[in-house]
Amino acid sequence: MVDFWTVHSLIFVAAMFFFPRLTMFFATAWGGPLWWVGWLFAPRLTVAIVATTLYWNTNTALVVITWLWALGGEGTEKHVVRRRVWRRRVKTIEVKQVTV
Repeated sequence: MVDFWTVHSLIFVAAMFFFPRLTMFFATAWGGPLWWVGWLFAPRLTVAIVATTLYWNTNTALVVITWLWALGGEGTEKHVVRRRVWRRRVKTIEVKQVTV
């Protein structure tokens, strides 16, 4: 098995952390239809799955951190989106009540 740090650098890790879709698109090998679905809807989970399959034996701690980041990041991202949509709906309702 190949060690993660012989293939990638700390810059790659930072790019995956802040821009997972762009990094996966430009710096990793493309997969089949399931890879594209993961890339589109849950890139952090896709990164965690790929990291598990490739680096579990050589970098277990890195894989565990990736899973924590994936599960925490996806939940946080969905929470922020729901909150913004809710605020937008409330503002739309307030504007409609004022103008009527």
